[in-house]
Amino acid sequence: MILTWLYVPGDRPEVVAKALASGADAVIVDLEDAVPASRKEYARAATAELLTVRPPVPVHVRVNALASPWAGADLAALAGLHGLAGLRLPKVTAPEQVSRVAERTGGVALYALLESALGVERAYEIARAHPALRGLSLGEADLRADLCLSGPLADAGLDWPRSRVVVAARAAGLAPPAQSVFPDIRDLEALAVSCARGRALGFLGRAAIHPRQLPVIERAYLPTAEEVTAAREVVLAAAAAPGALALADGRFVDPAVVAAAKRTLALTQRESPAARCGPATPATPATPAT
Repeated sequence: MILTWLYVPGDRPEVVAKALASGADAVIVDLEDAVPASRKEYARAATAELLTVRPPVPVHVRVNALASPWAGADLAALAGLHGLAGLRLPKVTAPEQVSRVAERTGGVALYALLESALGVERAYEIARAHPALRGLSLGEADLRADLCLSGPLADAGLDWPRSRVVVAARAAGLAPPAQSVFPDIRDLEALAVSCARGRALGFLGRAAIHPRQLPVIERAYLPTAEEVTAAREVVLAAAAAPGALALADGRFVDPAVVAAAKRTLALTQRESPAARCGPATPATPATPAT
């Protein structure tokens, strides 16, 4: 189960190599905002070379915006590569955009980034655009600009779009979305608070722009010891007495509660990235999803 995604710039192969060993569950190689126009072709070629073999962790690639002069070449170079786990499509505003990419890429897993008011408004249509679409997410920097959000309370203006994307994804049978990046790589306390808020809204996991953010995200999204204990009690009680019942502490248990408890326990069946890969190796931050 993927909880942590690490963005890295596609024109920095040495940084990509560090990201693959950083402990992230998945790496997103960015060909869009993190790469200047003068290095687009190099970034594309370097990424295609990387993905001729399967990397040690899943690698997704954020291609350039579909209306840009680089997107077509990105898709042509990447589709069919053995090591490609998914393509992330920025600035999606219509389901037809997803369908056209799916037709060109032959079944590669696609993820739509909604970065405008129009994209958010059409979230459910986009989520149902094609079977190759596996997920939605927000690009919050661009969305803030489109919605004219500013000031110290601007984040509150994103609560409805965030919930909208979560609901649209689930209504379409997709996995819960991952949160957008937190741009301040120094303020880990604020990151933890933001992750707790995201978890409460229904997100699962988060994208990062620096390895130091990964443990914070993982801690926020893994269940606490108390949550695990409660979930085990629910599952054991349901197994002993199928159907709706009340536990000794007054909690009411029905099939929906049991399903939620099983999801909680499923989250515990994963190795910590730190345990897999050792201490995180510092990497150059990528430009956030915007």
